[in-house]
Amino acid sequence: MGLGPVMLDVLGTRLTAEDEARLRHPLVGGVILFARNYESPGQLAELTAAIHALRTPPLLIAVDHEGGRVQRFRAGFTKIPAMRELGKIWDAHPQRARHLAQQAGYVLAAELRACGVDFSFTPVLDVDYGQSSVIGDRAFHSDTQAISELAHSLLVGLRQGGMHTVGKHFPGHGFVQADSHLEIPVDERPFVDIEMCDLVPFRQMVGYGMTAVMPAHIIYPKVDSRPAGFSPIWLKHVLRGQLGFEGVIFSDDLSMEGAAVAGGIVQRAEAALNAGCDMVLVCNKPESADELLQGLRWEMPAVSRARIAQMRGRAHPESLDRLHEQRPFLKALGEVAAIGIGNGELPLA
Repeated sequence: MGLGPVMLDVLGTRLTAEDEARLRHPLVGGVILFARNYESPGQLAELTAAIHALRTPPLLIAVDHEGGRVQRFRAGFTKIPAMRELGKIWDAHPQRARHLAQQAGYVLAAELRACGVDFSFTPVLDVDYGQSSVIGDRAFHSDTQAISELAHSLLVGLRQGGMHTVGKHFPGHGFVQADSHLEIPVDERPFVDIEMCDLVPFRQMVGYGMTAVMPAHIIYPKVDSRPAGFSPIWLKHVLRGQLGFEGVIFSDDLSMEGAAVAGGIVQRAEAALNAGCDMVLVCNKPESADELLQGLRWEMPAVSRARIAQMRGRAHPESLDRLHEQRPFLKALGEVAAIGIGNGELPLA
């Protein structure tokens, strides 16, 4: 039995019988973890091992672990800075910013991989227009070249740590003020404005070998009346066709208010999959997950199965403790810990 097109969450720090029944459903292909699923590195490693043991091939395990305010696992993990801090360093020292971005990617990936997490939904490629509260300091910069170069360096570090990259939120979430978790944002700009600015980091990262993309729950009415994540124009014509992207397309969380325009949970999943998504996320609503698994009829295309299979994490150390004993990793960890704090000697937090 191969992996299915649905990524779900689990209830707590250990799998329940209810979790296991959902995760064995043939439509399921992955699990996204949250802060509620974490107590310690050891507990996390046990949880991921239990999830991976449920199926062959193993389910994918993902997390939103970008740095700054979006970092699900904290105690026992390095505090990853918000990507904006790297952008600030870029303004004065671009070469140092690139180096630190690579180190941040390496630390982020190596720690997660040591605990059995396959990948993080990172990096954020949105342009910082200074008006999106939900993006804010998650964005590297307002300059597209800075975003592209810092994201590329982060990608190199993630690869060194054994992890793939997921660029988000295509084609760009930074211009709108509304939070797509709570409402349906609308970006009134014409395509040419988006193409000349917001699409630049995505185009560059496709060239650098970015593995996956997550579209935004935003409507760009000058292009399509549907949110980007439900739009064949954005996903098939622009992302696949014009940008030449061949990797995985993950929907953003279908439980978000920005997805409500597509109807109920089954209709949302069908709309996202028909638009070109390979895998859809349903988070924090077990009843919606059950409804989707009962109602969705979807034959996974072979090309989607192949794309999703490549998201599995590569080799990683035996444990986080052992990782933290390695001299090169300690140096990288120290540099990451210093970002945004100063240049003094710091404890390895």
